[in-house]
Amino acid sequence: MTPRAQTIQAVRSEPSSLDEFAQAVLKGLSAPRKRLPCQYFYDAVGSMLFEEITRLEEYYPTRTETAILHAHAPSIAGPSGRDAVLVEFGSGSSRKTELVLAALAAPRAYVPIDVSVSALSDAWARLELRFPGLDIIPVNASFWEALRLPARVLAHGKLGFFPGSTIGNFDPPDAGRLLMHFARVLGSPSRLIVGVDLEKDPQRLVAAYDDAKGVTARFNLNLLERINRELGGDFDVARFAHRAIYDQEFKRIEMHLVSRARQTAQVLGRSFSFAEGETIHTENSYKYSVEQFRAVARGAGWQPAGLWMDANRDFSVHELVLPQARAADGV
Repeated sequence: MTPRAQTIQAVRSEPSSLDEFAQAVLKGLSAPRKRLPCQYFYDAVGSMLFEEITRLEEYYPTRTETAILHAHAPSIAGPSGRDAVLVEFGSGSSRKTELVLAALAAPRAYVPIDVSVSALSDAWARLELRFPGLDIIPVNASFWEALRLPARVLAHGKLGFFPGSTIGNFDPPDAGRLLMHFARVLGSPSRLIVGVDLEKDPQRLVAAYDDAKGVTARFNLNLLERINRELGGDFDVARFAHRAIYDQEFKRIEMHLVSRARQTAQVLGRSFSFAEGETIHTENSYKYSVEQFRAVARGAGWQPAGLWMDANRDFSVHELVLPQARAADGV
């Protein structure tokens, strides 16, 4: 482990444990309709595969959102003024973050929050070179945790950053609760920039989540491989297949792992049986209209402000403002 990674672990807010992963797996596989939480995709292997997904021809969200940020970063960053603290929820590689940091006027600090120590360490090393003198304070945690920001940034205005349409992984009520949580973490006054994927042709959506090269399939199947590696599972990964479908009623892409045959797998001394064709539901990705997302944000106490989209209206970047009267008292 590198010294930088050791430092990241030392500043971790509330360490997630192997027990949490184990409990989520056992609970999900015991449910009548089996499921696994999508946050567990992102071990070191999963994070690497997701970076590969973002470069695929079919996967439009990353390049479209990046183009929007390139074109509008000054407008996005400008209202925060000098000495702002950029807080990124689920920072990953922090590639898009560079565009916002470069547009901010003398930012005070950058606080990336992520479950992957390796992703935080790599991003820290890269950004330290790009932005010498910037106070980078990595926090190794889930963005759902009851986070407290470092004391040295509390007195400064906050700009929250939640790109990548990660908000779409949550059903609308949970997305609203997550936005409320971000308000508590950031406090007032603060702004939040959120990337939101928009409704479009279902065939195009399915292709984005089931690419011809099979990278997304490997990403999905890695969840079973992670269970084998970390929890001593004995899944025969070759006997499961990746499936992506579009649910018209809920306006969401669903990802599943499909059992190719009747089989049994062991995890932590527990046995789980699968019928042929039975699935493990691993991810949802909701697609919004602009007004639908703004309604969710208003319900969570945020005031919609700026909006930036590409010419084809494939993707949207929303500015949300936390009014003083709606700010939470603590985290």
